[in-house]
Amino acid sequence: MRFVLWGTYCDNALERRTPYREEHKAGLQKLKDAGTLITLGPTEGSTHVFGIYEADSLDQVETLVKGDIYWRQGIWTEVKVYPWIQAF
Repeated sequence: MRFVLWGTYCDNALERRTPYREEHKAGLQKLKDAGTLITLGPTEGSTHVFGIYEADSLDQVETLVKGDIYWRQGIWTEVKVYPWIQAF
């Protein structure tokens, strides 16, 4: 099942994320290699984050997101995950 993530970044996200960026990207790459992460990235200006996950449950995706260093360090300030029905 696919899930959509929508969230917000903290103020000064580009500067604040710097010490955590490599760990964040390495974790995302592992999820992508496993087929769990389809895509993820910021909006222009890094005010919001958007992602698509392939997982068995909403709880699984929420656990992955809350385990991300950006969440744990307050770079992402709010995240919402929704089940998604891909029409096309």
